[in-house]
Amino acid sequence: MDATRIAQHDSNDCRKVSRVLARVGEKWTVLVVMLLRTGPRRFNEIKRMIGGISQQMLTRTLKGLERDGMVTRTVHPTVPPQVEYALTALGHSLSEPVKALGEWATTNMAVIEEARGRYDERVDL
Repeated sequence: MDATRIAQHDSNDCRKVSRVLARVGEKWTVLVVMLLRTGPRRFNEIKRMIGGISQQMLTRTLKGLERDGMVTRTVHPTVPPQVEYALTALGHSLSEPVKALGEWATTNMAVIEEARGRYDERVDL
């Protein structure tokens, strides 16, 4: 493979990886994935458990996760129909690094806040 084709291949991979990271790095995606780790949940249950998310944003997030193969959507034939969301195997595999990142953030929150304070004091001068 010549250098031009290698560069093109790497560029395409970077764009694809960027799209995936954009999805999994979204604030609402992280929260939804963490909620669904423990089992399936209904839409309104998810909405209640995630403070501040709008119905439109939750719908968009769940559709994106479903499109990417990380969430399944099951409609139960009841009146009114109940819709339940659950992580797929791929979604569960994402929940592990997301959980680890959350634990890292929790562990380092105080250190980060101190660093921000020092920076802000220096920049505000």
